[in-house]
Amino acid sequence: MSIAKRIADWLEIHWVTPAYSGWLLGGLSLFFFISATNTLAGWLYVISGISFALLSIAAILPERMLRRIQLQRCPIAPVTVGDQLTVELVVANKTKQPKLLIQIQDQLPFVLAPPVSAAIEVIAPHSSYHWVYQQTVERRGIYRWHTVNLRTAAPLGLFWCRRSQTAAAIAVVYPTVLPLTQCPLVDAIGRDASLQFTHDRHAQNASEGLTRSLRPYRWGDPIRFVHWRTSARYGELRVRELETFISGQELIICLDSAMSWQPELDPSNSIEPFEQAVVAAASLYFYATRHNFSVRLWTAGTGLVQGSQAVLETLAAVQAGEDVRAEQLPDAPLLWLTQNPVGLTTLPPGSRWLLWTMAQLEPTVASSPGLLIQPDAPLQLQLQRTVEKQLQAE
Repeated sequence: MSIAKRIADWLEIHWVTPAYSGWLLGGLSLFFFISATNTLAGWLYVISGISFALLSIAAILPERMLRRIQLQRCPIAPVTVGDQLTVELVVANKTKQPKLLIQIQDQLPFVLAPPVSAAIEVIAPHSSYHWVYQQTVERRGIYRWHTVNLRTAAPLGLFWCRRSQTAAAIAVVYPTVLPLTQCPLVDAIGRDASLQFTHDRHAQNASEGLTRSLRPYRWGDPIRFVHWRTSARYGELRVRELETFISGQELIICLDSAMSWQPELDPSNSIEPFEQAVVAAASLYFYATRHNFSVRLWTAGTGLVQGSQAVLETLAAVQAGEDVRAEQLPDAPLLWLTQNPVGLTTLPPGSRWLLWTMAQLEPTVASSPGLLIQPDAPLQLQLQRTVEKQLQAE
């Protein structure tokens, strides 16, 4: 920014700055005054005097036009990435005179969007103007801003005056939740031999005397859940959809937010690996919730959180490389989302992992259960595919 621009901005904020017409009228006034002093013509003195008086009045009125204007911001409803953020401001005129030709500008965070402006033609005395605009958001996060600029050159248009007011705003942008139709990675949590007996006992006790829905047989379903009478009627195997087949099963989705995730090297892929991990965490959480898991989310900055709104707000605010404030990981089946393959073999029994890396895994790591996520492939399809790396029997 040039020195002249800085001076003009400072004058506009603290006093007034001339518009193009103001500079033109000021130059003509000075020309008439100099001509009058040289020729001693009275009419030139009159013209220059009227012009200077007009400039003086025009320099005072814009600042008065912006007096006693109050701003009130309405709460902003949370949205998801890709949706439109609705922002509403109430501009109130507390004077007995109308407010004319005011430009209002909301100073949004630069990472969210450029400043949004609108023109207000008139605000009647003791009335309000409701300004509502929508802004598409492309990145998750919790955004805060508070500055609103009011700018006018009314009524003569010779000088610009700008004043800033504070109207605090908080906008929460949730990550995308993929509509997963299946996720073998989550379905397989806790089905290892060490937990199967206890799990089966809970399932048998909870399903007595209750009517359950039936679905087609899928590979891997236990034979004891096959409903033979219905299978004979339809000519295909049908299994009972027992709520407690996964109900009560504890699952903790852990996002490795303490490490500094490396960005994607491919410039054509606009989604960073950490952002994909956040989307995966949100999608897996709601998939597990729909399937009656007792699911919680863990991040390095917040620890364990539970509940849809709390999880979404946590994932909206989480950042890679954040400070570790949480306690150590609980000893329960985990779904570990990371970019670092170190430590995958030390996860609790029944755990799974999602790994964002292009490096070749060591044999001890590759034998652990989980999925390798390719950043350049659709994330939803990868989450719905069968687990590739299974635990090897000792």
